[in-house]
Amino acid sequence: MELRNCANCGRAFAYIGSDLCSRCGDSDEDDFKKVKLYLYDHPGATIREVSEETGVEERKILRFLKEDRIEIVEEDNLILACERCGNSIKSGRFCNPCAAKLQKEFKQVIEPLAKKEEKEPIRNNRSNKMHVAEIRKNLGKI
Repeated sequence: MELRNCANCGRAFAYIGSDLCSRCGDSDEDDFKKVKLYLYDHPGATIREVSEETGVEERKILRFLKEDRIEIVEEDNLILACERCGNSIKSGRFCNPCAAKLQKEFKQVIEPLAKKEEKEPIRNNRSNKMHVAEIRKNLGKI
């Protein structure tokens, strides 16, 4: 079990995949629900409006957008830009063409590594084995 400090409050906690401790994670989820409910009733609302009406910080709403948990309704927005090409996007970090290119590039890097692992057999020699039984035998002979 790995211990980490919460990205929000700094408390130490057992890491299970989130950068937030359980208390801050619950609070974050409550904020997300507030934003989601507000946007359900007010689909064209701006980030500032949502923040003022829900009490959720603008930076947190932007994080929800980047995490693909919510998305912008308008086609052209000046809020989110693709981190690779700079084009306007509705949610996430990359536009669809850049995401496809990144996926293709990752695949080109990973496939040769996977093939290399398949070709290399696991060596079955004594140096890769545990020697506990052999040591016990030798201790018994002494």
